[in-house]
Amino acid sequence: MDPMATVSEWIEGARPRTLPNAIAPVVAGVGATIALDAFSWWRSLLALLVALSLIIGVNFANDYSDGIRGTDEHRVGPLRLVGSGAANPKAVLRAALTSLGLAGVLGLTLVALSGYWWLLAMGGLCILGAWFYTGGKKPYGYYGLGEIAVFVFFGLAGVLGTVYVQAGRVSWDALGCAVAVGSFSMAVLVANNLRDIPTDIEAGKHTLATRMGDGGTRKLYLTLVTVPYVLTVLMGIWHPLLFIAFAPTPLLLKPIKAVGGGGKGRELIPALRDTGMAMLAWAVLSAVALAL
Repeated sequence: MDPMATVSEWIEGARPRTLPNAIAPVVAGVGATIALDAFSWWRSLLALLVALSLIIGVNFANDYSDGIRGTDEHRVGPLRLVGSGAANPKAVLRAALTSLGLAGVLGLTLVALSGYWWLLAMGGLCILGAWFYTGGKKPYGYYGLGEIAVFVFFGLAGVLGTVYVQAGRVSWDALGCAVAVGSFSMAVLVANNLRDIPTDIEAGKHTLATRMGDGGTRKLYLTLVTVPYVLTVLMGIWHPLLFIAFAPTPLLLKPIKAVGGGGKGRELIPALRDTGMAMLAWAVLSAVALAL
């Protein structure tokens, strides 16, 4: 008899703690768009729905691909539907393809209504990137390229795409926000892969963390969470109100202590959540500052 996951298990399988990675770039992009006097609520909403569909799709695709490879059999962390046996792999695959398909339809709608047809290429790359992160015969996430992809898709593409689809151009403010959000997103994944180094090595998954080692990965995380605040100072020279983005830095105290202090396994799980919330708070406050 095929396993039947509960609604709560499906919700957990969608990894709601990763949603800030999709919301933050759109929020930051909206702030930069308002600064360009080009804000459109419906284009912003469609961009947000595309980002949310993409991240849910990549989460289910990751669950499916890692699950059928056996990578998640001894994983430390939140529930994995396939790896835990809670759901049939085909059901998780359908959920992944449905989410990615929805992202495609919403993205096509946004492009058609805005008229910027070349953005279809970027949207197609985002969907392919979501699938081949852990899918296919040679998933790039298994070769240490996952962090770069997160920076590109949920940093540069997420922020700059949100701005361009509304303003028809980007700005230095938008680029600064894109690099900052991308660095935060990378930090979330670095913390995740730091936690999984032992099980990933055992499963033959060569993430950037397994290549850099425990110490190097911890230093990378600390560097990445510093980048957004360096950019805040630089951007604050022209927009002094941006210094309010320093307000949520206390959210990073616990994850910095956990990562910098040698935390392992389950001790690192809250670091993912807190880093994501710090990213979202930074994006919201930066957007408010740019809008004003």
